[in-house]
Amino acid sequence: MNRDLYIDFAKGLATLSIIFIHTAFWSGQFYIPAEVRVFSLVFDVALFYALSGITSGANIEKTLYRLLKLQITYMIFVTFLFFLDYFFKVFGLSFFSMEWLQSFYSTFGSKYSTTSISTYPQWENLGNWYLHQYTNADTFPVVMGSFWYLKVYYILTVFGVLILRFFPKHINWFIGLCIALTLLFNIFPEYYPTGQVGYVAFYLAVFLTGHKMRGKKIPTKAIPVLYGLVGAALIWMFWYYGGDIFYKINKNKFPPKVPYIIWALFSLTTLFVLYNRLKITKENFITNIGKNAIFFYFAQGISSSLVYFLVVPLKENMPWWLLMVIIYGINIILAFIISAGLKKADTSGWNILGFLRKKTAS
Repeated sequence: MNRDLYIDFAKGLATLSIIFIHTAFWSGQFYIPAEVRVFSLVFDVALFYALSGITSGANIEKTLYRLLKLQITYMIFVTFLFFLDYFFKVFGLSFFSMEWLQSFYSTFGSKYSTTSISTYPQWENLGNWYLHQYTNADTFPVVMGSFWYLKVYYILTVFGVLILRFFPKHINWFIGLCIALTLLFNIFPEYYPTGQVGYVAFYLAVFLTGHKMRGKKIPTKAIPVLYGLVGAALIWMFWYYGGDIFYKINKNKFPPKVPYIIWALFSLTTLFVLYNRLKITKENFITNIGKNAIFFYFAQGISSSLVYFLVVPLKENMPWWLLMVIIYGINIILAFIISAGLKKADTSGWNILGFLRKKTAS
C-alpha cells in the first residue's frame, strides 16, 4: 500500500505550526504582540489527534506495539535530556558560579523558576519523566512545557483502538458521548475535572471523527456550508463571551473549553476538506518533517529554549515582526539539525538495548 503523502504533508505543516506557536508563546512573550500569539493557535495540536485518527486501525497488537516503541524512544530522549541538563549545571558550577547559572536561567523570564541547581543529579526527575510527570528541565524549559500532548496521546490512542476494535458500529455514539461530556463540563464548570479527563473527552472525539473520515472525501457542495457553520460559531463566541475572549484563547486550551474548541474548528475543517482532495505526489521538505514528526516535536522543545538567548539581546534593536521572522527561521533550522541528531541517538539507543537483550537472554 502506497504511503499517503498528504498525511505526511499535513503532519509537517502542523509541526511547523507548533514550532511557530512555541516561538510566539515562549520567547515571543518578550516582544510579539498578544494578537499575533493568539492567531498562532489557528493551526494547533488538535490536527495531530485528527491525523492519528485517520491513520489508526482496529489492530490492538499493532497499536500497542507502536505505543511501546514510542515510549522507548521517548525514554531514550528524556534520558539524553536529563544528562544534558545535569552536565550543563555541573559545568556552570565548576567553571563559573551559582550566580552565573541563576543569571543564565533568568533569561527565560520571571515566570520561570529553576527546580534545582546542584551537582547532585536529581534522579527522581528522570523517573518522573519516564512515567510522564513532566517536572521542569531547567536548561530546556519548553521541552516539558510541550509534553502534555504526549500523555493525552497515549491515553486516547488506547481508548480509541479499543473502541475501534470492540465497538466499530458504535463510533458515532462514542463521538456523541465525548461531545456531550465536553459540553457538560463547560455548562457546569464546577464539575470540570482536573487531570486528563477534559483533554481526552474532546480530543477523543477529534480522533474518532478523523477515523470516520478515513478514505472519504467531503463533497464540494458541503464545503461552504461547513465554513459557514465555523464562521457562525466564531460570531456567536464573540457575541456571547465578548471581544476580550480573543485574548483568552490560550487560557481556554488547558484543558480545551468551548472558546478554544470553536477556535480549533477552522483548522480541523480545513484538514478534512483538503483530505483526499489535495494531492501530494512527491516527497519534499515538509513531508520529510511529517515523516519524522516525533523527532521534530522533541527537537523543537530544545530549539525553542535556545532561541531565548537570541531574543533577549535583539528584541530592542529591530522591529518585532522582523525579529519574529528571523527567530522562527532559526528555530526551524535548529529543530531540523537537532531532530537529525536525536534520530541518530534513538537508533544508537535501540542498538544498545538490542545488544543488552541478546547478552542477557537465557
